[in-house]
Amino acid sequence: MTTTSVHETEITADPKVPLVRITREFDAPVEKLFRAHTDPELLARWLGPRNGVMRVEHYDCRRGGSWRYIFSHDGVDYGFHGCFHEVRPCEVIVQTFTFEGDPDGVALERLTFEDLGDGRTRLVATSLVDSFEARDAALASGMEVGIVEGYEKLDELLGAG
Repeated sequence: MTTTSVHETEITADPKVPLVRITREFDAPVEKLFRAHTDPELLARWLGPRNGVMRVEHYDCRRGGSWRYIFSHDGVDYGFHGCFHEVRPCEVIVQTFTFEGDPDGVALERLTFEDLGDGRTRLVATSLVDSFEARDAALASGMEVGIVEGYEKLDELLGAG
């Protein structure tokens, strides 16, 4: 099922540091949005673009925990992994992110969950990499499609309860 979201996903590149900022509002309480980011079964249902399958191998969402998932598309597997540096329920997740096709490219990501009241939440995710070239390559990789479609799937999941 494809829907058009009522909320836009804003993806911006910081001009001063090699960072990408993603901002998105959801019509769901902060607790539900946070759970969708920390429960591996829920994460597998919404993360990534619609044209493939997400498989979460492990997801230990706690300070010092680690994660790995594989996105499969047209018979090709794309692996990703990282570790959690900080997890504060309904507030923040700080983690590393590595695409296994570029094992030297490690991003530091921070997700903040802001309760807007009336059952709405603003998610702000930042991804800091080691160079402007790496940031620009990530932006050119088609990551926007996966982010936007993933958040559309997340809207559907949150709406379904």
